[in-house]
Amino acid sequence: MQPWNQVYDPFGNAWLSTIAASLPVIALLAMIASGKIKAHIAAVIALVIALVVAIVGFGMPTGLAGRAAILGMVTGFFPIGWIILNVIFLYRLTVEKGWFAILQQSVAGITSDRRIQLLLVAFAFGAFFEGAGGFGTPVAVTGAILIGLGFSPLAASGLSLIANTAPVAFGALGAPIQGLASVTGYDPNILGAMIGRQLPFFSLIVPFWLIWVFAGFRGMIKVWPPILVTGASFAIAQFAISNYVNPWIVDIGASLFSMGALVLFLKFWKPAEVWTSPALRGNDPSIGYGEARPVALGAGVPGDMPKVHTGDRTASQGQLFMAWVPWIILSIVVAIWGTGWFKAIVNPIFTWKYEVPGLHNMIMKVPPVVAKPIPEGAVFLFTYMSYTGTGVLIAAIISGLIMRFSPWRLITAYIETIWVLRYSLITISAMLALGVLTRYAGVDATLGLAFAGTGILYPFFGTLLGWLGVALTGSDTASNVLFGGLQRITSEQLGLSGVLMAAANSSGGVMGKMIDAQSIVVASTATGYFGQEGKILRFVFWHSIALACLVGLLVMLQAYVPPFTEMVIHPAVTAPAAH
Repeated sequence: MQPWNQVYDPFGNAWLSTIAASLPVIALLAMIASGKIKAHIAAVIALVIALVVAIVGFGMPTGLAGRAAILGMVTGFFPIGWIILNVIFLYRLTVEKGWFAILQQSVAGITSDRRIQLLLVAFAFGAFFEGAGGFGTPVAVTGAILIGLGFSPLAASGLSLIANTAPVAFGALGAPIQGLASVTGYDPNILGAMIGRQLPFFSLIVPFWLIWVFAGFRGMIKVWPPILVTGASFAIAQFAISNYVNPWIVDIGASLFSMGALVLFLKFWKPAEVWTSPALRGNDPSIGYGEARPVALGAGVPGDMPKVHTGDRTASQGQLFMAWVPWIILSIVVAIWGTGWFKAIVNPIFTWKYEVPGLHNMIMKVPPVVAKPIPEGAVFLFTYMSYTGTGVLIAAIISGLIMRFSPWRLITAYIETIWVLRYSLITISAMLALGVLTRYAGVDATLGLAFAGTGILYPFFGTLLGWLGVALTGSDTASNVLFGGLQRITSEQLGLSGVLMAAANSSGGVMGKMIDAQSIVVASTATGYFGQEGKILRFVFWHSIALACLVGLLVMLQAYVPPFTEMVIHPAVTAPAAH
């Protein structure tokens, strides 16, 4: 069997080919936004559309298309679904035992103001989990924590997604940058430094944006000092670590510095008016704005969660500490699981490598997407021990035993969690199947080439290409691997810096994270907002576009306008682009 060459303009008309290539993602987002079709059904329908487009429109052999879709389904569960399943399992255990109610008291002890709780949990704490684990972990964890703290489901979902933007390019211990380096030939330290000269602007902006969305302009401006402390401390650390240390520990270092700075600042500053409403100002029908109304612990949580309350009694210091123990264990385990040395120890022993027969190296990427024809590998590495989700499961089991759950109860609780999340897991697998299929079919490359034809405006639209890549794939890493080589080739043809545009792909991509269907399903799962994915998408969509356009404008300035051009790194020697 001869390898199949991808075709990027199957209709002989760039406009028609681009429209055909965009059909699956447009259909998926439209069905979700309508709110009339359940997310798992919408994902399956979109996958069917993608199969038709790939086979009929782009001439992909049926056997290759089917194998690519199956590979995507498997990779949808491992590692993404595996993380979500185990995070929600841990969360349900802490709720059932009543420890989450005590955790709520603990956070309220730092601040009872909802705006500052958002800064602490959604932005700073979420950034830590992004840096250590990535792949949906921060949205799952912070969404669950916010819903337990009393935030309404829409607020917990949408705000977690908005907060999880600026740290994404350095997530999972720099996985997106490593992927970008592998396809561009640039030194990952140089790429990390360049991204570190773009995203700190947005690390400063996003906390203000987050609180503005939640509380309105007046509600935001009344707490501008802690917002500035949170954003500035994160931005400064993000720039310093990425430019003077390495790109692997940026999020972990910056998040810890930001959390420490905020907590320290709150010892000397208090808001004149404490904001007690957990609802979005004027945007959330689930809870009336301005009501200091507590939400029952577990409300909106997936399934028939046992509602365990602590009443009005104040927890002791020992109880407050123990309530944090599961999350401390989770943080430590996830941080260890993300390190290179841990993977180097366990992967040689606990890895199953499977080269998909009839798909591996049977598809050729061809110019102009790549410099020269190269085969697309199709290898499923089942590194089950080093998956972040495995670390989360181990942390959940350890925490469950500390909470004195019996082994039998842990087993039954896990089965209950699987049942509760069954539709979400189907949705995530179908969405990843769509993403993998479009990559192997060359459909996403057709969309990329459309952006690449924008000439002098390419710095702006090239940045939006990264945004599109993450919206399509759900991963900044995948977007970088998908379009990184194209960014370098196109930018060099236009006389632009390849490093600038490769970095822009990742920096622009982070703003697409909040609207990719996979992240929305993770958010709805973590907050129990089943069937309301359309509301979440409609809520975050324009924020995503606006922030992506701002990144594009910054990249335009860095490409053409002094003194911003002085920020661009020009490496003396680089390897040729691999993709």
